[in-house]
Order: sequence, then C-alpha cells, then structure tokens
Amino acid sequence: MTEILHLSTFLRRPIFDADGDRIGRVQDLVARLGDDAHPPIVGAVIRIEGRNLFVPIRKIGGLSQGKATFEGRRVDLRRFERRPGEMLLAEDLLARHLINLVRGRLITANEIELAEVNGQWEVVGVDAGRRPLLRRILGSRFGSRVKADSIVDFASIEPFVGHVPSARLRIPYRKLAKLHPAQIADLVEQASHEEGEEIISAVGLDRELEADVFEELDTEHQLEFIESRTDIEAARLLSRMEPDDAADLINEVEQDRRLPILENLAADQQQKVRQLLSYNADTAGGIMNTDFVTIGETATVDEAIEAIRKSDAPAESIHTVFVVDGAGMTVGALAIGQLIKARGNDVALGIAKTQMAHVHPHWNVMRVARKMSDFNLMVVPVLDEEHNAVIGVVTVDDLLEEMLPQGWRRDFGVTAVEE
Repeated sequence: MTEILHLSTFLRRPIFDADGDRIGRVQDLVARLGDDAHPPIVGAVIRIEGRNLFVPIRKIGGLSQGKATFEGRRVDLRRFERRPGEMLLAEDLLARHLINLVRGRLITANEIELAEVNGQWEVVGVDAGRRPLLRRILGSRFGSRVKADSIVDFASIEPFVGHVPSARLRIPYRKLAKLHPAQIADLVEQASHEEGEEIISAVGLDRELEADVFEELDTEHQLEFIESRTDIEAARLLSRMEPDDAADLINEVEQDRRLPILENLAADQQQKVRQLLSYNADTAGGIMNTDFVTIGETATVDEAIEAIRKSDAPAESIHTVFVVDGAGMTVGALAIGQLIKARGNDVALGIAKTQMAHVHPHWNVMRVARKMSDFNLMVVPVLDEEHNAVIGVVTVDDLLEEMLPQGWRRDFGVTAVEE
C-alpha cells in the first residue's frame, strides 16, 4: 500500500545541508496544475535568512523519513515567484473551500495528503474531517500517516481559481456540467459570493445550464447575482428560464428594475411572463408553466408521440398531452404511458380521458396539492374559468418548490459544507 503523508508534517520543518547544519525552514510545497489527476510536487518554498526561495523537489531528500535535507550544491538566492500553473499547497488549499465533483458538495481542506509514487511526490487527496484539526491541537498522538481509503481522491477535487492566482483561467465547465443543476446551485449556496460568482461564470459557457442553475437557486442568491448584472444581462438570463421561474424572480427584484428587465425579454417569453405575473404567486396561475403539448382531435398516437419529440416544453410538463378541437377547446388528455402502450395508428382521442382532473388559476396551492394527491397526478392542467381550454400545467416539482419553505436546503443541512 502506498504510504500517504500529511502536508502539515512538512510545513515549518527545518531543512539541513549535507553537513547536518540547519539552513532554513520549509514554508510551503509547490505543485503543478495540468492534466494530471494527482498534481506533481515540483518544489518547496524554503525560508532562508528572511527570504523565501524556491528549491526543486529533486534537490530535497529525506522527506518521508522525517528529516529534510538539501542535496544540491548551492541554493538559488532569487526570491520565490509563482509561475503560471503553480499551486502553493498551504497557501492556496489548506483550510480553503474545494469542490468535491463526485458528490457535488463543498469541502474544507483541513489537510492535504501527499504520496511518493514511482519516485515522484504527488498531491493525492484531501481530508475534510475534524481529525486534522485535533492533530494540530493535540499533537502526534493522532499520528502522521493515514490510509488511502480515509481521504477524498484529489482527482475528484476542484480548487477555486481565486485561491490559486494565475493557475488557470476558470473552473473547468466540462466537470461542472456532469452535475445536476440542483447540485451546482447547492455549491453556489454553500460558497462565498466570490466563489459563487466563479461557479456561475464557469457554467455561463452553457447559457441553458446557467439558466437551469439559476432556477434552482433560492431567492436570496438569485437576487444577489441579478444585482450585479445589467437589465439586458438579467433579461438574457431570464429568457432562458422557465416562464414561471422567470416571473417569480421578476416579482422579487427591485420595483424600478422590473419593467426594464421585462421589456428586454423576447416577445414570446415576455407575453408568457406577463400572463403569469397577472396571478397571485401562491395560486395555480402563479406557479403554472405555460409550455405544454397539445394535439388535434384527429391525431394518431404516432403523431402525438412525434409532437412530444418536437416540443420545447420541459420534460416534466410532457407527462400529459392534451387534445383540442377545431375551436381550441380541450376535449381530452393522455398520459405519456398510455401513448407508449397504444398502437401507433390508433386515434389518440379514442384512448384519452375526456373527464379530466383539473384546477383553476385562482386555486391556492393547498387546494392544488389536494387535487394532485387525490388523483395521483404528476401534472395537472389549469383550465380557464369557463372550462374551455388549458392555459397551463402545474407539475409536482413546481408544487413542492412552492410548498417547501425558503432556505429549506440550509435548514435541513443539505447545503452544509462537508466535514
């Protein structure tokens, strides 16, 4: 088994020359960021006579034996300057927030774990537990070595750019994109404002993902980031959000910004948002989504399935397809499961439910919840007051979001930084 050592056991350790005389003290270790899963350690920052100097790791011996020895002929007396792509393990990582990309959580690096692999020292992991803190207080009784299975593999860790000056341009988008938008939103909510901005900047390479993440943020964080954007930038972001989420956010921004942001939305999105803003936020009309799938009364099952494929409606809104007649009145509804089981050339209306469980836009959230619970519905149509047409749908996820209290993730420890 590869022996793993703590960074803290290297820090402030005296370094000796070949004659055994002390020449300085180890201040930090320098690793090189790149494509390696475990960044190699390229050198150490040594404090000698009041100056921080760089010593290549190949010229330092005895690290694993507990006594650092300078094995070169002479020390380069130029002051240490960080080069692009270099990371100082103590300064940049220790006691800092890092992203655990496997679990989609922030962790605090209470210890950095190192190992010598094939003759090269590497950063292999991070310990986010409390044991390193106790070790600093109580000393060596907590040991200087750990087993590999007790740490988080550094291959799944991402440091914040702000912690590592000049190391890289941004958090790699391709890594964050593997997480669900709700997980990314949780990261933002756990992080400081600067760290959150860094995450949002990274996902901003994909405008759709950025909008999805914004939808998952709590109102406090949404407003925090909207405040730093112009009206045009805010409208561009809201235009990619679901209309109900965009309407909720516009309702929360400062009064003098609401109309300018609204007027900068694309015409189609603006119309949908204005419609939703006409309802109270805690009613079916206020939480409904105006994007759903409809088909004509003569459409076949195959045509209904094709309409779903071509629809831009969110996936959660297409659990049910609605059948409308030539006058635009809703005459039936089909669950997607019914369509999959039916024969392709069957007329969809022939298997549709013509007596639909439904709600009306003025119904409050609790009344909507009772209806969805009674009829075991994932999606419920919102009919106009005349019972003529579907004007929107309420999905179970939108209902839950409305019923759960603001900040519930924090209240239940979902966004707590891992230890």
